Amino acid sequence: MQFKRAGKFILNKLKLELPAHLSYHGIDHALDVYASAEKIANAEGISNYEQKLLLTAALFHDAGFIKTRYGHEEESCRIVRQYLPLYSYQPAETDSICGMIMATRVPQSPHTPLEEILCDADLDYLGRDDFVMLSNRLFSELCYEGLVRDESEWNREQVDFIEGHRYHTAVSLKLRQAKKEEYIKLVKSKI
Repeated sequence: MQFKRAGKFILNKLKLELPAHLSYHGIDHALDVYASAEKIANAEGISNYEQKLLLTAALFHDAGFIKTRYGHEEESCRIVRQYLPLYSYQPAETDSICGMIMATRVPQSPHTPLEEILCDADLDYLGRDDFVMLSNRLFSELCYEGLVRDESEWNREQVDFIEGHRYHTAVSLKLRQAKKEEYIKLVKSKI
């Protein structure tokens, strides 16, 4: 596995090909999920080899936004299967990476520890201090695409989404759950 080269490749592809209006689902999100996944994996005692698979999935998980919002996970897997063999990833490794990516589809459905970690890393911000800033970026992105009309609709959707979300790993539950519950109250107070 040429892990570092594959990472550089996908970050460059995202930089060049993601639509400019994606204020949330851009390179910053990929790097944020990477950092969160690494932190969770270290706390959960994941091996170096499995961490490389996990971190590859973190970088590639939203690459499908290059072409589409709906079904972007499948498109991300198509990109994984097209390019990762060029970086010496084996079929079983790309299958594992695609399993992690597909687990992030909402509602999340992880079946393995690595899938649980990627799911938690993908929505780590729900229980972090930068929740409001990142939530505002997602709101801007969705407004641009006409998927939400106004802040009132957005706040109602956020409450439903956050209340329906659950963290899967022990470390995320410990570090993020209490703050996430505070944000639910904050957003509800705006409705």
